[in-house]
Amino acid sequence: MLNAAFIFIAPAADPAVHRSTIHTPQINLTTIGVATFEEGAAAAKEMVDQGCTAIELCGGFGIRGTYLVEQAVSGRARVGSVRFDIHPGLDNKSGDEVFL
Repeated sequence: MLNAAFIFIAPAADPAVHRSTIHTPQINLTTIGVATFEEGAAAAKEMVDQGCTAIELCGGFGIRGTYLVEQAVSGRARVGSVRFDIHPGLDNKSGDEVFL
């Protein structure tokens, strides 16, 4: 069974409220919304502490946000990311520009 997480970043997202989990026979996938890179790193660490071994980040995390999440999980999970150099959901700006 794969325990995985998808973390997305959006203004006003609250990781305590904006989360859900889908269970299939092969995967448990938790989706979490966060408002900052730091919240994303904390959510990733929380998921790894609960046994998550794969984390995918939305394109809004950019290079810097992805780096912060990688540092937070300290190699205990694989971290991947969707890539948008300019993100259509962020007024065509990079997440590095919006969330730093």
